[in-house]
Amino acid sequence: MTKNRLRQITAALGLVLAGSAWADGLTEELADQFHTVFRQTVSDKHLTGAAYAVVTPDRIIRIGTAGHTDTRRTQPINENTAFRVASVSKTFAAGLAAVLVEEGEFAWRDRVVDYLPDFRVAGDASQVRIEHLLGQSTGLVPHAYDNLIEDGVPVERIRKQFSRLEFLCRPGDCYSYQNSIFSLIEPVIEKTTKRGYAQLMNEKIFEPLDMRDASVGYEPFVNNPNHAKPHVKSRGQWRTVKVKPNYYRVAPAAGVNASALDMGKWLMAQMGSNPEVLAPRVVDTMTAPRVYTAKDKRRKYWRDLISDAHYGLGWRIYRIGDEQIAYHSGWVSGFRADIAWSETHQVGLAVLMNVESSEISALSTAFWQMAFEKLPSTTESDRVAALAAPP
Repeated sequence: MTKNRLRQITAALGLVLAGSAWADGLTEELADQFHTVFRQTVSDKHLTGAAYAVVTPDRIIRIGTAGHTDTRRTQPINENTAFRVASVSKTFAAGLAAVLVEEGEFAWRDRVVDYLPDFRVAGDASQVRIEHLLGQSTGLVPHAYDNLIEDGVPVERIRKQFSRLEFLCRPGDCYSYQNSIFSLIEPVIEKTTKRGYAQLMNEKIFEPLDMRDASVGYEPFVNNPNHAKPHVKSRGQWRTVKVKPNYYRVAPAAGVNASALDMGKWLMAQMGSNPEVLAPRVVDTMTAPRVYTAKDKRRKYWRDLISDAHYGLGWRIYRIGDEQIAYHSGWVSGFRADIAWSETHQVGLAVLMNVESSEISALSTAFWQMAFEKLPSTTESDRVAALAAPP
């Protein structure tokens, strides 16, 4: 290598490092700006408690908290306070399934009936593949038997009702959001691995990512002394209520509990920080747009922002102008959760609340508007590499 070329490489490396520091500085400015909006929203809307994490692939930029675990205001929310993440649990279910696919336990295109012979619908059940469960594209009547989940009916009894469900389209051709049917991935996983779903989530996801406050299920949540209590609005005031166990019965759909710190680590893994846990090709598979989700374009706050919307595997894929984010929201009694990340902007956001407030969508959309205005759409190192490359 010539001395001239060595000087070129050294100079280019210096530019890359400087560019990285510059990008980090912009992300820190973004986090500071969002923190102001976050604190103001919690104060103005009198929210009981909330927390957020802003991350890049390399580190957690900022964790912010506000409020308390309940209306007695004796225990402040902190970065380790566990919240129910509700339907954001679907991102974890897809992540665990993707890891098991990589390990050869099953394949995305495998038929569900090959693992669950008792799976019956009012049509040819053999058309439904594993990828359709996690891709919300079974084609069956949407939100099938969510009312029975709400009523506390045992999962085994609910699954016996599937035989009454009819196809609205061929599996894979249309969007059909589910909780009970989505959660059939749990018995598929347990049959192939001979191990429990919660145990595998701990071993394959939580422990390798050092998610120390994360868990699956009702008992681990209520037995955690640092957990946020649920709140609903009554006569204009937030009222502390009991944790409802019903949606824990469909754990892949809504059974995960996690802190803001945990969610920051989960976001970092999506963006490549732990390829030994989630390889980039695995994340690419989960976030590839599969079925069009027209209703998402009409969601409050989001409707003025997104131009296109799809579902991948456990993730919603939103197009915002020329940009794309992977996103999911969650809502169970007394809790809300939002999580999203951008590959091109190398930033992610998680927001957790122990109230049922639509302000979570206002916060998320405000963050992404600020992010797209402030952050470059490609990393500075890519630009430097292009400039430094020999002609």
